[in-house]
Amino acid sequence: MPSVKNPNRPSKNRLAARAAKAKKANQKRADPANRSKITKADKTRGARPGLLPNSGPRAQVSAKKARKLEKKMGYALKRQMEAEGEAEMKDAPVVEEKATQEGEDVEIQ
Repeated sequence: MPSVKNPNRPSKNRLAARAAKAKKANQKRADPANRSKITKADKTRGARPGLLPNSGPRAQVSAKKARKLEKKMGYALKRQMEAEGEAEMKDAPVVEEKATQEGEDVEIQ
C-alpha cells in the first residue's frame, strides 16, 4: 500500500512550488521597472525595450532632423511671444537702472 494519500495528484510540496513559481512570475510581470512603453503595433514590427523601430512615429529622430525641429520650435516660440506682445525691441537703446542706496539700507549680519 502506498504511503501517500492519493498518488494520482501532485504532492503538497509540488503544489507549493508551483504556486511560488507562479507568484514570482507575476511579480516580475507586474514590476513597473520592467514595463516598457512600446506599443503593441511596434512590438509586432519587432521593437523591443532596447530596440526602437526604424520608421513610424516612435522612431528615433536623426541629428539633422533634430536640429531642424529645434529651429522650428524656436521660430514658433518667437511667433507666440510676438502674438502676446512680448516682442524684442532691437532698435531701442539699452537703459540700465541705477539702484538707489535709500531702498537698500538693509544690514546683513
